[in-house]
Amino acid sequence: MVFLNYITACVSLLLWTAVWAFSPEFRGASRLFLDTADTNEWKMLLPTGVFHGVTCNPTLLERAGEPCTIDNLHRLASVALGYTDEFMCQAWGATAQELYDCGMTLSKPDRDRIVVKVPVTTTGVEAASLLIQSNCRVCLTACYNHKQAMIAANVGAEYIAPYLGRMTDAGMDGSGECWKMQEIVDGLQADTRILVASIRDCQTMVDLAARGMETFTFSPSVARELFQEPMTDDAAAEFEAAASRNC
Repeated sequence: MVFLNYITACVSLLLWTAVWAFSPEFRGASRLFLDTADTNEWKMLLPTGVFHGVTCNPTLLERAGEPCTIDNLHRLASVALGYTDEFMCQAWGATAQELYDCGMTLSKPDRDRIVVKVPVTTTGVEAASLLIQSNCRVCLTACYNHKQAMIAANVGAEYIAPYLGRMTDAGMDGSGECWKMQEIVDGLQADTRILVASIRDCQTMVDLAARGMETFTFSPSVARELFQEPMTDDAAAEFEAAASRNC
């Protein structure tokens, strides 16, 4: 049984390596995620090739008018993975076993590219531990304090998602908390990624990226802000006009 689990883990690693090999060569370690369950936004923004994946949760599903059901999340995963490398969705349940069972069912169609989110509570972390032991990729979510990065690193979670904007709203130094989390996982030499979430504006994200943070999930409105630069638009229009005059 142990040998079989080892072989399964090796195969999963090889498959994931093959998937990652298709990512843009010059992207480096950076991973950007689009944080919405609105498939119309996916169709407009994911073809840019900027995004490594899509993230969603029950709140975003409700906001997009999408049912929070296993079948619907499998359908959404299939759509998202047609554009990107990863799809993150949140498990639900009152106990660790219920969260584990839900997470295993959610990730069943593609355990190499579907990442299961669970809250960084005692119950959620217990479920995360079980999921990780079953070769399921995990993101600990609803993180509000840098100390929680120690939990993620030691349980072996691939991601932990601090809610930057909500921390700032609560009077905390949201950016500072995120950076402390990065320092903790670096200090522990852990591979856990700090997936900065609840980003309210592009500049805050850019400032964190300039300090070395690599992984972010943000709304379509912030994505559009990332692309917005009137001088670039004017230059592109000028190029097009010159090309049409000389065709």
